[in-house]
Amino acid sequence: MNIPINPVKTFLISMLLFMAVCSGYYFLSLTKTDGHYIYVIDDAYIHLAMAKNFALHNVWGVTKYRFSSSSSSPLFTFMIGILIKIFGNNDLIPLHFNIVFSGAVIFILNKFYSKLFSSDLKIISAVVFTCLFVTLHLQVLIGMEHVFQVFVFALNVFFFYHLNQKNWAKYGFFISLLFLGLIRFESMFYFVVLAFLFFLIKNFRYGIAVLILGFLPIAILCLFNHSQSGYWFPNSVVVKGTAVHFNSNFIREMISIIDYKLISSNSLYKIGLFPILISAWFVFQDRKKSFRDILKQNFMLIVLSGTFILHCLFAETKSMFRYEAYIIVGFSMAVFERISRDFVFVSFFKFKNVLISGFLLANFVLMIYKSSVSHKMLVFGNKNIYEQQIQSAKFLHTYYNDAKVVANDIGAVTYFTDIHLLDIVGLGSAETIPFNGNEVTFDYRFKNFLTQYTKEKNFDVAIIYDHWLNGQIPDTWKKAADLKISDNVNTAGSTVSVYSIDSRDLETLKTNIRNFKWNKNVQVIIK
Repeated sequence: MNIPINPVKTFLISMLLFMAVCSGYYFLSLTKTDGHYIYVIDDAYIHLAMAKNFALHNVWGVTKYRFSSSSSSPLFTFMIGILIKIFGNNDLIPLHFNIVFSGAVIFILNKFYSKLFSSDLKIISAVVFTCLFVTLHLQVLIGMEHVFQVFVFALNVFFFYHLNQKNWAKYGFFISLLFLGLIRFESMFYFVVLAFLFFLIKNFRYGIAVLILGFLPIAILCLFNHSQSGYWFPNSVVVKGTAVHFNSNFIREMISIIDYKLISSNSLYKIGLFPILISAWFVFQDRKKSFRDILKQNFMLIVLSGTFILHCLFAETKSMFRYEAYIIVGFSMAVFERISRDFVFVSFFKFKNVLISGFLLANFVLMIYKSSVSHKMLVFGNKNIYEQQIQSAKFLHTYYNDAKVVANDIGAVTYFTDIHLLDIVGLGSAETIPFNGNEVTFDYRFKNFLTQYTKEKNFDVAIIYDHWLNGQIPDTWKKAADLKISDNVNTAGSTVSVYSIDSRDLETLKTNIRNFKWNKNVQVIIK
């Protein structure tokens, strides 16, 4: 006898299980950060700094003094800014925002899987697997835009699978495309592959609509960004994105990119290889059908495979599984949909299906691996940020709150202070972008720039990772101290160095470092 499924029950159970995991890590982190929740990554405070300055000073920048295109997610930062304007400046707003949208993600997944599976247990298992595979709990607790991105992307995939069934699905599908480009620019890869597949099946109307609705908001943002900074894309995209030069070395450059970013990269094998192999297996199973039918039967699987490859080649796929989370949730939904359409559970134990069973098992192992990495990040990451970036910010707030500061991790030091900033990475300062980027190594030219620029602009203090400057630290800067932390898992280095840019202030800086009440786990070494 078939027992009818209860979508409300499956949603509540899935939500409770997920929130139990998030709550456990949340309260654990409080024991290591003096009772206040600290995000696992400094980038969260970049969004907060921009949102604060937008809400309180009407300035789109990490400091209140000038524009800086430092947000890789304009819509997310804008929404956090609106919430700060309504509720006041509170650094936990992104966490609350993510909790709400994680519930929305689980609601969409539960609704989607309720149409595929015939038992509560299968629905709950599929939802929980997807959340863990996407490391949704980690995405919630890092306080950034990726939960929002996962939600809109899952919504878009949900609407796609209802395009031929419900009229409202068409509106939802295309409206969600508008938001995707505003959340993160990597959505461009999805738009291109999605439109290309629509063209292949001769649905030109949908293909053109995808390109227009997907790229129109991005084009408007690029025009605005260029008018303010001289760059088309946000600084993070300019600095971290893969540059392609359309010259005589184009072929050689593309081969190098494919080797370095795809074939030789661990990201492909750790994150997307087995979902792509599953997609390929389903395509192979349909090989006797017409080309158009193969595309239609495996449409979303092919789109996501192509999107993931483009993402690997031209964007980031590291750091807490956050950049590719949107693709992974789509893969989970598409794979479960295809499995429910063609197979029953017991069929995977048959010998002829040993290959697909192996791929699915590999994804389960991959989910366990990602959960273990997330566990390590959530156990130590908040502590690392608290002892390094937050302590640096508190020190600056105490002694150099409105001073001119050179830094490389700019989130906490700009959110908790009112400093004037020179960011050596380029996320907060367009001046340093020409000396940075994927293909640029700091050399004597950057050293000369830092020496002259910081002298002319009367900068006071530098708080940097020495190794980031590749030995190009200006001779005029004088080191005051090294700040060391232990058990480092997610900051760029265990040691932050503090420099006096004006050597006449060196002894004052040392005195301030001695007098500041550092966290007990920070080892302060005065030079």
